[in-house]
Amino acid sequence: MSYSFSELDFLKPELGAEFIGEGTHFALFSAHAEAVELCLFSPDGKQETQRLALPKREGDIWSGFVAGLQPGTLYGYRVHGPYDPKNGHRFNPNKLLLDPYAKQIVGDLSWDDSLYGYTIGADDGDLSFDKRDSAAFMPKGVVQNPDFDWSGDEAIRRPWTDTIIYEAHVRGLTMQHPDVPDDLRGTFLGMCSEPILDHLTKLGVTAIELLPVQYFLDDRYLVEKGLRNFWGYQTLGFFAPQSRYLSGDQIAEFKTMVKAFHSVGIEVIMDVVYNHTAEGSERGPTLSFRGIDNLSYYIQSPDELRHTFDTTGTGNTLNVAHPMVMRMVLDSLRYWVGVMHVDGFRFDLASTLGREGLRFDREGGFFDAIRQDPILAGVKLIAEPWDVGMDGYQVGGFPFPFREWNDKFRDDVRRFWRKDSGLVAPLAERLTGSPVQFDHSGRSATTSVNLLSAHDGFVLADVTAFNDKHNEANGEENRDGHDGNQSDNMGIEGETEDENVLTARARRRRAMIATLFFSQGVPMLLGGDELGNSQGGNNNSYCQDNEIGWISWEGREDPLLDFCRAAIAFRKSHPLLRQERFLKGEPGDPPAPFVSWLKPDGSGMDEAAWGNGETRIVMMHLKDAPGEDGTADELLLALNAGDATPIQLPDGNGWQPAFTSAEQMDIDENRMTEIPGQSVLVFSRKG
Repeated sequence: MSYSFSELDFLKPELGAEFIGEGTHFALFSAHAEAVELCLFSPDGKQETQRLALPKREGDIWSGFVAGLQPGTLYGYRVHGPYDPKNGHRFNPNKLLLDPYAKQIVGDLSWDDSLYGYTIGADDGDLSFDKRDSAAFMPKGVVQNPDFDWSGDEAIRRPWTDTIIYEAHVRGLTMQHPDVPDDLRGTFLGMCSEPILDHLTKLGVTAIELLPVQYFLDDRYLVEKGLRNFWGYQTLGFFAPQSRYLSGDQIAEFKTMVKAFHSVGIEVIMDVVYNHTAEGSERGPTLSFRGIDNLSYYIQSPDELRHTFDTTGTGNTLNVAHPMVMRMVLDSLRYWVGVMHVDGFRFDLASTLGREGLRFDREGGFFDAIRQDPILAGVKLIAEPWDVGMDGYQVGGFPFPFREWNDKFRDDVRRFWRKDSGLVAPLAERLTGSPVQFDHSGRSATTSVNLLSAHDGFVLADVTAFNDKHNEANGEENRDGHDGNQSDNMGIEGETEDENVLTARARRRRAMIATLFFSQGVPMLLGGDELGNSQGGNNNSYCQDNEIGWISWEGREDPLLDFCRAAIAFRKSHPLLRQERFLKGEPGDPPAPFVSWLKPDGSGMDEAAWGNGETRIVMMHLKDAPGEDGTADELLLALNAGDATPIQLPDGNGWQPAFTSAEQMDIDENRMTEIPGQSVLVFSRKG
């Protein structure tokens, strides 16, 4: 069928391809283009069937309406303009370009030298011009019909005080689960299958944070080594679900997953990557943004426009300060909330999004835009508060309503339980929500997202089993990944059958998990940690789409899973552990929960005790504001990283054992007990 642009003269505000019943409206932003061609393809994507010049330009929006063009049509763009790399322009109409607003992307990118705007191997490098057509090697956009039956689905909007996050990977969580159907493993439908939902609901988590599920690429150098981009931090399509996670060819599968999670009370948070794209540096391929308007979409080097400016470690930095790039990011976020019904976002390398020019600005345009947006201001927003650029480390520097990943919690908790010196005061900070970092500018005690481990770094089992990283499978001679893991192999590197070592490792993992769930802030559990899952010491599994990166479900019978369930249930049943306001050192006015700190003998901590680097016990006394009956709930948390030690509970009777990470706990008539080494004990009282 042959198509042509309608003579109807109208400009719709939406960018991308929008089916409106009688046909499809196409719109693309490019400030420096001279012409834009819409390319239509056969259903298998192999043959370009038509090439139509977008007829209308208003401002920097190129658009046109194609009557009769239906959902399912495959398309891309060719954009004409100056090829002038020294001045930041890299237009090359020989390269088929993916629509930045494509709602579905089909076909795998097949790496070929024709995908580059310059000729690889040419004497003048990226200043050369390549005339080969790249269409045969490119994925294509698909015109979408957004209809879906959302009946019965409602946004949960759970308070942060009640939120427990579970970070997981679509393939990693499902590929080895014995009860997930084979044809659904590694897919969105596998994620919402009954075995996975049953596991998560019994565990007690309230939100699942998905590693990137927007359309991403496998890096060329990984493909050439026989590896894949497992984590997904190379986004190319900010509106399209990753095609490899679909069991069929319909993006409705993503919506089905979200609706299923909502039906059991679990919110869906997406890990999103708006700091860079998969096109890399100026020596990377021309796949979309670079060929549409390189100078607008990417930050260029202030010294020479030929080069991209890289604050992300990936070769390029998306120019979010540009109004139309900002609009694309906001349109994408609103799309995932409004059309796909997700509940929030975790922003990868979020410091980049706050850069005005080259410096981070917590009052920058991106944060202002988010805060004033009626759709986005009400969803969960989490920042990874760093990048690799100047002033990139910004833990505590983000504005409300952002929450932040807190690597200080991770590192201090690991070091405390490893029995490092001088960790009593830092651990007290982490137990109370890291107020030094976050108690300012009206921010909440739920600002800190506390974690023991995440996709990047050692999983919890490996924190207690390896002193060193073992990333040989990544093909980089073990040079990649972090070296400072704050880990401890407990005497033997890696796997062992030594029962004493295994017992010590299990005890420390329980103590660390209790610390996570009994601290103020928002706990985040890495998927698989509750099962004792190991990655064999690989702390950078970004390219391991195999048994290294996939979760082993053999730990379903491990007592650790029941312990995690109990710790989460205990947190849920004790509001003292999940306060909205930061705890103070004395009763507030009006009355409010407060915290005090004790020595093992029951007396208050003093300056000498806080400064004693050899102390291994932290005792935190929490007391709630009195209720209408004049009584108040109290908790005493005792954390002992050292040897078994007798401790004295605070004055007054009524203390009861409430929770232990050890084997048992008792209180004698003098309110004395012994806390085993590497253990957490919790006592409760109402008085």
